[in-house]
Amino acid sequence: MLRLFRVLARLRGCRHWTKITELSARLSSTKAAPRIMNVFQDAVCTLNTLQTNASALEQVKRERGHPQLQLQAMRGFLQRAGLKVDELDRLNIIHVTGTKGKGSTCAFTEQILRNYGFRTGFYSSPHLVQVRERIRINGQPIGKELFTKYFWQVYCRLEETKDAHGGSMPAYFRFLTILAFHIFLQEKVDLAVFEVGIGGAYDCTNIIRRPWVCGISSLGIDHTSILGDTIEKIAWQKGGIFKPGVPAFTVKQSDGPKMVLQERAEEIGCSLSVCPDLEEYQSEDSLRLGLAGHHQRSNASLALQLSHTWLQRHFLTGACHSAFSLAETEWPGRNQTLKHGPVTYFLDGAHTTRSMQACVHWFNEIAPQHERNAGGPVVRVLLFNATGERDCGAMLKLLVPCLFDFAVFCPNITEAIATCNADQQNFNVSVENMLTRCLDNQQSWRVLNGQEEKPEAELLIGGGLPLVAERHRDTLVFPCILSALQWISQGRDSVLSDPNKCVIPVKPSINAKAALLREAVNIHVLITGSLHLVGGALKHLDPALNS
Repeated sequence: MLRLFRVLARLRGCRHWTKITELSARLSSTKAAPRIMNVFQDAVCTLNTLQTNASALEQVKRERGHPQLQLQAMRGFLQRAGLKVDELDRLNIIHVTGTKGKGSTCAFTEQILRNYGFRTGFYSSPHLVQVRERIRINGQPIGKELFTKYFWQVYCRLEETKDAHGGSMPAYFRFLTILAFHIFLQEKVDLAVFEVGIGGAYDCTNIIRRPWVCGISSLGIDHTSILGDTIEKIAWQKGGIFKPGVPAFTVKQSDGPKMVLQERAEEIGCSLSVCPDLEEYQSEDSLRLGLAGHHQRSNASLALQLSHTWLQRHFLTGACHSAFSLAETEWPGRNQTLKHGPVTYFLDGAHTTRSMQACVHWFNEIAPQHERNAGGPVVRVLLFNATGERDCGAMLKLLVPCLFDFAVFCPNITEAIATCNADQQNFNVSVENMLTRCLDNQQSWRVLNGQEEKPEAELLIGGGLPLVAERHRDTLVFPCILSALQWISQGRDSVLSDPNKCVIPVKPSINAKAALLREAVNIHVLITGSLHLVGGALKHLDPALNS
């Protein structure tokens, strides 16, 4: 275990060296195993100091017309971390962008190639429960020990050189991108699937010079302050990942963005092909998908084209594992169903109007199937939050026809207690702003449902937190995800009733409104609007993700 930090011996100039040697001594003791979590959390807390995305996004906006400045800064950070851009060519990268479905496309692609026996790397964002989910090897999040070891290698190299570069350190996402490159090189993966963060042309993953193949999933309106306010402007940004002579694929797009992508491909000098419908593939086996939702069929088709092109470029032929791979692909938080006794959770991180349309379509298909087998009354509950510049009103309007009995709103805070996991911390927005957003969403829901205005009554959660407000009997705002889930489940979910979980007391007047939940045979909960919300819910609903 001492090897965990001895690899950092040459980095003694780092101001964290004392801390590192102390941690190394702890790990050498007979009680090493319990210490690993503390060491990992220390790395994550240090990583969180780089959460300057708000200022980083402002910088991106200022430099929109000069993408070379973004990439130049990234090259500088990469070099300070001890890496060279041409080293990335060895990773045999598949580069994927899009507005909706790029993560699912990457998951399908990685699964296909892993089933061929390749050692795969997979970089995606955001994470749901633990930050190490973003960097996967052979489909699994990198282990805590490896994450910690490689984190300090990269962090110390950057910190010891910052004084010579104006004190600059890479922002959170940039750092994790550099860390992913470093880990995949050190762990000698056969290929790496990289999901773009935002856009394409200005994204820090676009430092990749020679991917083996590029893909663009379905396009829509999102991140307009950075990417532009029309679908055509967004398509131009996404097409920025194209590289000369590198084949590229996209799913079927509307005429405007399709034309822009074709023009970008011609300008850059690459071939661009449109994927066929999934039904057009010839397969001895039925192309069943492991990910629910009809929209996943276009993602699966794109993944088939990307993986097959990668194989062809490596002169590999043989039996196709694609049908099996598509069926066994898992991607948590996207059209996911969890049944906990009488409570069934439907989780989807939809956060744009187009993805919410797909979410509603999926929920309206799957929820009635569960309700037919309930044998009694079923209560429907919406748990919603959205962040950033999202059009919450438009998304909520799409959810109205689902006929929810309750609409519950909460910020993306896992627990309203000090022991919150560092992986879930977000320093880019204040609690006040998050709660204000929840109250605004609550009011939007009331207006959309034609509910009359009623004087606002401030209600308290035990412990003196004035964070629950109620304006109508079927809408509530809670201070955190755990308190919302506990109220919705009313003690009927054994996972949430775990004695190790803190039960946040709620005033009797609030519990009185839950009679419908207690009397129902089943409770169906749709959790949507934000991947961060879904991730926070999964932290409580799926304990295995915390290990």
